[in-house]
Amino acid sequence: MEGYRICNRCAMDTSDLEIEFKADGTCNHCEKYFNRISEFVYEDSNKSQLLDNLVKTIKKEGKGNKYDCLIGISGGVDSTYVAYLVKDLGLNPLAIHLDNGWNSELAVSNIEKTLNKLRIDLHTYIIDWEEFKDLQLSFLKASIPGMEVPTDHAITAILYQTAIKFNIKHIILGANNSSELIMAPGWSEVEAQRDWKLIKNIHRKFGTQKLKTFPHFSWLDYYYYLGVKKIKVSSILDLINYSKDDAIKVLQEKLDWQYYGGKHYESIYTRFTQGYIQPVKFKFDKRRAHYSNLICRGDIERNEVLKVLEKSPYPNEEMLKDDTEYVKSKLDLTDKEFNEIMNLEIKSYKDYDGYYNSRYHLFLRKLIFKLHFFIKSFKK
Repeated sequence: MEGYRICNRCAMDTSDLEIEFKADGTCNHCEKYFNRISEFVYEDSNKSQLLDNLVKTIKKEGKGNKYDCLIGISGGVDSTYVAYLVKDLGLNPLAIHLDNGWNSELAVSNIEKTLNKLRIDLHTYIIDWEEFKDLQLSFLKASIPGMEVPTDHAITAILYQTAIKFNIKHIILGANNSSELIMAPGWSEVEAQRDWKLIKNIHRKFGTQKLKTFPHFSWLDYYYYLGVKKIKVSSILDLINYSKDDAIKVLQEKLDWQYYGGKHYESIYTRFTQGYIQPVKFKFDKRRAHYSNLICRGDIERNEVLKVLEKSPYPNEEMLKDDTEYVKSKLDLTDKEFNEIMNLEIKSYKDYDGYYNSRYHLFLRKLIFKLHFFIKSFKK
């Protein structure tokens, strides 16, 4: 392919249109990884102390409450291992699950078995399907790579709103920065995930009904959660020697958990968008970013990754065929309508109006941060 390049250290390539290469053939992604990894990976002695301090703080601030922390659970490896870990550490979590209508049977089974065996209470938020379907179709018609922005936004909203409802001060995430630091911004559009204005505007342009019950939060709500209610968010997997392969073994042995075939593939919609729509329409394969993190971390050899990437992102052709028909049927799309969506001109979230390009928002955000630091220094 003319003009094609791939990093000679990780697996990122020119399918990321913004990739930059150094003279030695390495790219900006793995350079960023090695420059920033020290922010998230601690010496073993420090990890132990930081983890111990976090557990003590959570127990202290949660004393007298029914729950001392909040965890999200999807049925995937990371969130399930967090549930196992926090219980093993003696914490008393409440688990939150967003049912957006796309759970695989395996994910549901994993959640039920895990929480029953660990004796963790579960709160499931069942989203209004007709409303959410209209929103998902709006994002498909917007023709941007961030098709999961509505789900990610709703999950964040539910976590913070539930924390306030139960007076919980700590949310523990399943994020693991050492295996997630590399990601092309244009592939995940992470900046858009907190942008309620963007979500509303895309839906206003392409949707057909009002968003009455969709869980959401504004940027002002977000600062209220963090600044006024003092809710703290922790990535606890950064405080242990976390290996996904080792975690899978633990979950299989102790919780009868079953693997589902790929990162975030516990959701049928995520499996289909990452395994089919993004590679076919947007011409990128998110596995490159996922595996590049593991290469840089030393968990897997680059040559092995390149062989894996030669294969389809889908576990098998039969599953792809079944998922394609299921997604079209569930979204009430004819073959013609689905093909039209696949052939729409590719856009970015920056082609739509949101908080990210609001001068008013940026001004107030800077003002709030200045006030926060002023009050903090005044208290000292």
